[in-house]
Parts: sequence; C-alpha cells; structure tokens
Amino acid sequence: MIGAQEITILIPDPEEMMFVAGTNEQNIDRIEREFGVKVVSRGAELRISGEPAAVSRVSELVTAMRGISTREDGLRRPILERLIGEAKEAPVMAPEEMRDHIATTTSGKRIRPQSENQRKYVEAIRASDLVFAIGVAGTGKSYIAVAMGVAALRERRVSRLILTRPAVEAGERLGYLPGDMREKVDPYLRPLYDALYDLMPPERSARAMERGEIEVAPLAFMRGRTLNEAFIILDEAQNTTPAQMKMFLTRLGYGSQAVVTGDVTQIDLGPGASSGLNAAKQVLSGVEGISFVHFDERDVIRHELVARIVRAYDKHESAEAPAAHLKK
Repeated sequence: MIGAQEITILIPDPEEMMFVAGTNEQNIDRIEREFGVKVVSRGAELRISGEPAAVSRVSELVTAMRGISTREDGLRRPILERLIGEAKEAPVMAPEEMRDHIATTTSGKRIRPQSENQRKYVEAIRASDLVFAIGVAGTGKSYIAVAMGVAALRERRVSRLILTRPAVEAGERLGYLPGDMREKVDPYLRPLYDALYDLMPPERSARAMERGEIEVAPLAFMRGRTLNEAFIILDEAQNTTPAQMKMFLTRLGYGSQAVVTGDVTQIDLGPGASSGLNAAKQVLSGVEGISFVHFDERDVIRHELVARIVRAYDKHESAEAPAAHLKK
C-alpha cells in the first residue's frame, strides 16, 4: 500500500487490552471494517497499519477507549459506535474528558459524559444559570440533569432539588382518574422518580422529600412561586405552551439554576397549539447567561436500536415534508 503507515500502541495491562479489543476481538473487527485499517493485537502491543489519516483517527479512537476502560464493565456497543462516529466526524474526546465523573449510582456505577455533546451539556450546566437541552429520545438529557442536580444538593450548593414536567396526557380528564392528587399525577412524573432512585437510595430520597429538600411535582404546581437556592429541572418541555414556559422561567430566584429538557419531535399538545420549547428557542437565543445544547442520534445511550429508529423516522419525515408541501 503506497503511503501506508504503521504505529504500535503499548497496552501492558491485559484487562485493558481485552477491553479495547473486545470479546473474540469483536471491537478490532468493527474498527477494521469502519476505517479500512489493519489492527493486530499481540501481547501488550496493538499494531495499526493503513492510510496515515485513518491510522491517526484509529489511534485517537483507541486512546479514547482506553480512557473510559474499567475492570468492571466491558465496552458496550452503543458507546463504541458513538466513539467510532466521533472519530470519523470530529476530534475524539480526550481521556480526561471521558473520565469526568458526574455522579455515582446506587449500584456503584460512575456516571460520565459519553459523547461530545454530553460533555458540552455538563459544562453548560456548570457555567450557566439556565440551560436548554434539546434533542431526540435516549440521549441522557434528563438523566444527566438529575445527576447534576443530586450532586449540587449533596454538595450543598443548593438547598432544594425540584423536578417537574407537564402532565399533558392527563389534560382536563385528570379529575376522572382514580385516587388522590398525587396518585393522579405520579404516573406522568415516573421517569423523574426512576432517575432519582437510580442516583439515591429510595429511603434517602424519601427522607429528603419529607424535609422538602427534594420535590417532584407537575408544572402547574410551580405557578405563583419564587424558587430560591434551588436546582430546578423542567422535563418534557416540548409539551409546555409558551405561557407555561414563561411562567416556569420566571420562577427562578436568587442562587437558583434551571435545566430545561425536551424533544421537539415528540410534541403531545393538541392540534394548533404552539410548543413553549420552540418559542423559547426563538425568543431566548443569544441571551446572556442562557445556554442551548442540541443532541442527535449519535448521542443515544439506550439500546443501539433507538439510534436506528430515530434515523429511520427522521428519514421518513424528511421524505414526507416535500410531498405534504406539494399537496398544499
């Protein structure tokens, strides 16, 4: 091969080499197919040969893979696919960025940003009083926000953690649902409880709720309040109206910060209703102290099928849009 290059990366730890190579060298096979290089694992050496540009990208990819290696977990396929995508399209995240520890789950797993956009999201939350996270399902928007909120509460940077979302599906039929008010709205808040219980033992979070340190409530309960020294998360914000969004954003008090998450491709409002999240994008873009972070299918951290589903729907909707325009 004219102009071919070969480099050797030393990986003396056998378990780290196994992490990079994968079971039966499945990771190596995947990398070879994607980048058109030859990768050979021999003892503590990983030899990469091919076109110089491809060899350089694979070297960066291997460095990123080593940066997130642990002896407890193998390299999951969605993470590998994301790293490969980033290696092909943009600079791979540095190992120190991949090691950025946000929180630890109740099972002992460390939560870290797993894509460039997730890293930007974490940095935005640390730097801004108001952050909008907009993107497709499964990209960690809500989970990372809850993790950052729990960390802020534990470190006493805030005195309260408030989780809220609109109960759009209940609508005017809320009164006909069985049970008291909490039993009526809890099903719509369940995803927030799930994330919270993954990061705090249920008994500990229950005590924090009793003391008023943690509050999980529908968006309507925020009206008329001023929220001081609080970390506030508005989830499913695409299902707010512009008036509801303005109401929420004006609740911010001294020492507080807010994170707003939503997916504008999954708006459940009635026909003709405008999304408060879309309106906020237009009105608040460029306002000092506000950050917008956008996610796409490359950031999906659920089952690898989720990214494919998102891409398929995007392709279908893009094909339908011109046809609908022609009909009009």
